[in-house]
Amino acid sequence: MGSRGDAYDNAVAETFFATLKKELVNRRTWPSRLELQSAVFEYVEAFYNRQRRHSTLGMLAPATYEQLQLSPL
Repeated sequence: MGSRGDAYDNAVAETFFATLKKELVNRRTWPSRLELQSAVFEYVEAFYNRQRRHSTLGMLAPATYEQLQLSPL
């Protein structure tokens, strides 16, 4: 365990939120909290979890990686 407030304790979450802020939140201004909330939901559910390529998956999208894992050899 690291010390209190050490970013290395939660590196995966820190990386995700940094990516979210860089790719979505900081790219424009948001007129309302509801609009930002909807955009974050769409980013996470429709793009990040399904289409965005992830380095831990060999630069494949999660949906592609899952298809490859489930397909017979």
